[in-house]
Amino acid sequence: MLTTALNKNQPQLDWSQIKTVLLDMDGTLLDLNFDNVFFLETVPNAYAKQTGQTFEAAKESVLNIYQKVAGTLAWYDLDHWSRELKMDIPLLKEEVAHLIKVHPHVINFLKQLKNQNRPTHLVTNAHSRSIELKMARTPIGKYFNTIISSHDLGFAKEQANFWTALNKKIPFDPNTTLLVDDSEPVLKAAKNYGIKHLRHISAPSSQHESKISEEFISIADFYEIM
Repeated sequence: MLTTALNKNQPQLDWSQIKTVLLDMDGTLLDLNFDNVFFLETVPNAYAKQTGQTFEAAKESVLNIYQKVAGTLAWYDLDHWSRELKMDIPLLKEEVAHLIKVHPHVINFLKQLKNQNRPTHLVTNAHSRSIELKMARTPIGKYFNTIISSHDLGFAKEQANFWTALNKKIPFDPNTTLLVDDSEPVLKAAKNYGIKHLRHISAPSSQHESKISEEFISIADFYEIM
């Protein structure tokens, strides 16, 4: 049974007011450790071999390249990075695919939503090739009514236009919609659009300590709202 947050100092989540659930993928449902290792270790290592630089120099170069498009749709576009870095990024992801893992309590949470016939949608900035890889490596895909990538809509979730476009593709009432995401910029954009029920994931990576949001109600995992 879906109940309320365990933290008594925070406003409880009233499930009687939730008709639609929107869930992020990386860092929210899945351990962000995979993406961190890939972009901060695997890609710089491949770039070092390609350019003859040391790993440290290659990593600095790659981070500078990343920064140029941070927060835009290009940042999440694997085809963009394949062209920019002149390497097969989707193929390179296979090298660390064993790190793709589902966060604790996610499957039980998704099962309960499905058993209640509550419309649940995966809403992610991830590129389609990344989604395919993660759906093949985890069992989460079967629990969603729809899986939507920001690349399908032409805007990153951090952008206001994304939410307008999403509501045209999936009709939902912002007042009765829950969004769970590990990105505060995304939650801010959703809040500005009018989505009423927002939860921040404070522990997107299993390898890093939790970081509580100052603006949004944070949960460490989905057990807190089950």
